[in-house]
Amino acid sequence: MYGLTVFTAIFAIVDPIGNIPLFYTLTERFSREERLRIAKKAVISATIALIVFGLVGNYIFIVFSITIPGFRIAGGILLFRVAFSMLYGTTPGTKTTEKEHDESLEKEMIGVIPMGIPLLAGPGAISTVMLYTSQGNLINTVIVFISIFTTFVITYLLLRNVDRIFLKLGKIGSLAISRVMGLILAAIAVQFIINGVHQLVIEWIAELA
Repeated sequence: MYGLTVFTAIFAIVDPIGNIPLFYTLTERFSREERLRIAKKAVISATIALIVFGLVGNYIFIVFSITIPGFRIAGGILLFRVAFSMLYGTTPGTKTTEKEHDESLEKEMIGVIPMGIPLLAGPGAISTVMLYTSQGNLINTVIVFISIFTTFVITYLLLRNVDRIFLKLGKIGSLAISRVMGLILAAIAVQFIINGVHQLVIEWIAELA
């Protein structure tokens, strides 16, 4: 029962199904091979991020004096930059550079930022994993990591089949989805910032009380 609860929580907060349209929009100009590489990078980077924060997240935050609200605000700003590009028809990472090598690196970075972090492994997922692993029980921690791996195996299977899901949309449909997803992503980014500021204010008030 505990394992099912943890898996459900992590799967819900990672939201691979909800991220399918965003992944498609961010990679719509890429070949299938490039898209698969980006999907792998997104899943691997998100998995590593959650495992690292699950193991030593509290220490990382302490060493660098980072708070969850600050992390939320930073993630929101990053996402808003991506959303702004999507709204105006320029997908981050598709800009032509002088050298093909630089262009390839720029494209594949989408798998790490923003797809892997903070879309899949965002502040909510990180704080959820840190909450479950902070209980100090080895068995519970193993269950959390199994839930993370299971979640991202399913996520990868969904992302690698994104072509089939959006095959019949065509160019106009893809463009429309790009604009809508850009707006939704902007709203998510703003909500990240609002939640971060709200939590920050609550912590300040608690300190002053």
